[in-house]
Amino acid sequence: MQERNRVTNSQLDGAIAASQNYLLSTQNPEGYWWAELESNVTMTAEVVLLHKIWGTDQTRPMYKAEKFLRSQQRDHGGWELFYGDGGELSVTVETYMALKLLGVAINDPTMVKAREFILARGGVAKTRVFTKFHLALIGCYPWSGLPSIPPGLMLLPSLKLEIPNPFGSEPLFSASTFSIYELSSWARGSTVPLMIVFDRKPVFLVDRPITLDELYADGITNTNFDLPRKSDWTDLFVDLDKVFKVAENWNLMPFREAGLKAAEQWILERQEASGDWGGIIPAMLNSLLALRCLDYDAADPVVERGLNAVDRFSNQTDHTFSVQPCVSPVWDTALVMRSLVDSGMTPNHPALVRGGEWLLEKQILDYGDWAVKNQRGKPGAWAFEFENRFYPDVDDSAVVVMALAAVDLPNERLKNQAIVRAVNWIITMQCKPGGWAAFDLDNDQDWLNAHPYGDLKAMIDPNTADVTARVLEMFGRLPDPHLDANRLDRALTYLRQEQESDGSWFGRWGVNYIYGTSGVLAALSLVAPTHKSSLDRGAAWLVKRQNPDGGWGETCASYQDSSLKGKGNSTASQTAWALIGLLAAGETTHQFAWNAIDHGITYLLTTQRENGTWNEDHFTGTGFPGHFYLKYHLYQQHFPLTALGRYREINQNFLKSQPDSALK
Repeated sequence: MQERNRVTNSQLDGAIAASQNYLLSTQNPEGYWWAELESNVTMTAEVVLLHKIWGTDQTRPMYKAEKFLRSQQRDHGGWELFYGDGGELSVTVETYMALKLLGVAINDPTMVKAREFILARGGVAKTRVFTKFHLALIGCYPWSGLPSIPPGLMLLPSLKLEIPNPFGSEPLFSASTFSIYELSSWARGSTVPLMIVFDRKPVFLVDRPITLDELYADGITNTNFDLPRKSDWTDLFVDLDKVFKVAENWNLMPFREAGLKAAEQWILERQEASGDWGGIIPAMLNSLLALRCLDYDAADPVVERGLNAVDRFSNQTDHTFSVQPCVSPVWDTALVMRSLVDSGMTPNHPALVRGGEWLLEKQILDYGDWAVKNQRGKPGAWAFEFENRFYPDVDDSAVVVMALAAVDLPNERLKNQAIVRAVNWIITMQCKPGGWAAFDLDNDQDWLNAHPYGDLKAMIDPNTADVTARVLEMFGRLPDPHLDANRLDRALTYLRQEQESDGSWFGRWGVNYIYGTSGVLAALSLVAPTHKSSLDRGAAWLVKRQNPDGGWGETCASYQDSSLKGKGNSTASQTAWALIGLLAAGETTHQFAWNAIDHGITYLLTTQRENGTWNEDHFTGTGFPGHFYLKYHLYQQHFPLTALGRYREINQNFLKSQPDSALK
């Protein structure tokens, strides 16, 4: 056996205990864990705009929002999409708009630096569609420069076309007609209300009207506001948009009034009792804007609940006010529980019992939007947020199942029934290619991303390697098979096809290939240990990407530049992911990359702070690849604990299996 530079048991035990104690100290009395979900500052800027439009800004601490926005400006003058990205144009334009709405003068040094940054990058004309949309709401961009969204689309039925297969359960051909349910859940929740807003094309008067003419690089009178053409088939959308605009101008848009009425009804039906829509700020803000266009009053209960829900997504300190894009208590709770069990906490520990019972209360037993395309599944899943009954998701549900399966609750029968319901639902969510997506079944009409409105390339929710891996890991950790051989084979075939030539897997919901590769290795080690080639290649790729300091890191820029795969400053969460993947692969193949693993564990031990925590500035969560990133403030705490706990157990078992002579 090769000589190893192992950490001492006392170091490892001390680090694990410190981390456990910190996490236990942060548990809410109701049983859940929940920490900040950070994104870029546009969430705060858009909430400033919303309150200005509704006239509700005087009852909110907007002066704190100004302080927060100012504090996030970087030396180059811009605001970032993710930490250290050098600044991003659309983010900076929206922040400049918000500061101007808050009364900051254009000759203020903050505004001067921001304006220089914006103009050097092409100005307003080069921003994304949603930035232009927010400017149009206050007359700072013409509505004619935005794509049309015909409200009649609300009335299109969701139909599934299939040719049965006489020799198997899967059809020979399956396709869906277009309806709003072919949009991803997040795009659907944001777009339906925008059908109303884009139809009305409002220019709202605010208490302090502004212009942004100074942000047009060529001058506003010289700017071309036509939708951009690409000289390929997607120009058909541009031509069709011209037809829509003529129909709008002449009030000839088919089914306009019926579509608007259907959109309004859809919005009202999908508001939670808590006031949320879809559990995400874009859907919440857009729904409130739609109601404003429909002349709802600020005192209307629907509006009041919605505005209060937006308030609950905010973070306030004595000096600052910022807004999260979403809240993640279910996700945080399940992952923290797993880390505590993996690090040696007894399954019936009171904290784990409280967490497990809280999760059971959050299981969704209502039919949601997923049921439009999945007509075989029965409710029983979990969502990401406190309340989001229309949009449970596969990833959260799989992690919750694993967390519940790992703990002992007073009512084990109730727990097991909840697990069975969730597992059965997840099975019915398997997509045609063999994998699983986050929220919907076969939500994969990629042509939607080519529409000018879809410039974030996030209009659909296809199956992905990381979600598929999570599902397979869940099945591998349950005592009964649950997944029949045909479904398992389809999923494994999908993962084999998704493996990159260098051995890695893409990560849709975490940054990026380190996240994807770790997840797949953890899954294959449980459900397909005979896939040794895939396991070895994935593990070898992780070893090659280790940094000299022993950690792993990957920049968000790897989504747009493949040469950056697995490259970046070391972070606690990404180091933990790599270790989790390597430990899983080694335990299966008996080919442990101990030097890399020991070095990675040492990195975690030496970067842990005295209070048991880790710190990282970088964003390691993904909203929309290339366009929107997240920092889960608990990722840097529970994932390292999981890695340390699994290392301790696997390493001890490995050492016990070695002859004494091999350890000298």
